[in-house]
Amino acid sequence: MTVMEYSLVGDVGGTNARFALVERGSVRPQSIEILPCGNYANLNEAIIEYLRRVGVSEVSEACLAVASPVRGTRVRMTNNHWQFDTEEIRQQFGWRAFKVINDFTAMALGVLHVPEDNLVHICGGPGDKHRPRLVMGPGTGLGVSGLVPTRNGWVPLVTEGGHVDFAPTNDNEMSILRILQGRFGRVSVERILCGQGLLNLYQAHAEIQGIAAPLDAPENITAAALEHVDSLASHTLGHFCEILGRTAGNAVLTLGSTGGVYLCGGILPRVLDFFLQSPFRSGFEDKGRMRPLVEFTPVFVVTEPYTGLFGAAEALANPEV
Repeated sequence: MTVMEYSLVGDVGGTNARFALVERGSVRPQSIEILPCGNYANLNEAIIEYLRRVGVSEVSEACLAVASPVRGTRVRMTNNHWQFDTEEIRQQFGWRAFKVINDFTAMALGVLHVPEDNLVHICGGPGDKHRPRLVMGPGTGLGVSGLVPTRNGWVPLVTEGGHVDFAPTNDNEMSILRILQGRFGRVSVERILCGQGLLNLYQAHAEIQGIAAPLDAPENITAAALEHVDSLASHTLGHFCEILGRTAGNAVLTLGSTGGVYLCGGILPRVLDFFLQSPFRSGFEDKGRMRPLVEFTPVFVVTEPYTGLFGAAEALANPEV
């Protein structure tokens, strides 16, 4: 195999950049390396270091998924110092093509290639494989995308569905809404359904109950909930799962995504046992007259850690991206 039979794929976040090689016509990442973004002045330095590490002097093309908006050729990363021009990078490395896509677009495309062993069925029936699929993921933010089937494959949807309004359903949630409105003004569902959002929800519950909120980081809240050492943390994480269920159910009704719901991101795999026992399912299915529709829709947690790399590889050959 010559080096020009390889393509470069990457999944670049605020903290780390994941790189891999794929063979022509394949989506299976090889030679995966994770490089801290803070160790490199810009993207090109990280690419040079990656290729040096894997012993490949050049590749034919590349696709990167980035955690930032993608408009035109200029890319400015949202949560790290990197900024670059895609055409300048393409010319520097002599690639015939260079695609840059949003990280959650890559996540959606990657779901198409995740092995079944890395899909944990949460609830729902068989669904309809000919209908759209919903892809969501609470992490640093709340990513929302979808996959729409066509005659020739799948079209990923680029959305900002994490920024829809938080919709309270009872007096307690109205109180949470008022507290968060005092802090943020408008309250999107992402103000709750992400890492920082879990902390926001924990603090709001503490204020409502008139008790202290000693935990100051989302990872501490999840740890305390899993270890059953803080009842407020357990209550908050359960409520987080319930709101995620309602939000996912709403999105299914909006998109018509009876093809399935795929929950991605770093939070849920770490709390999977808790999630399986949580009120997620009741929140997801509580849709009144539409309950049979969401009960028919399968829901999975995606545990594959490199879904974004699969998606970047799929995007190389997908003409709809």
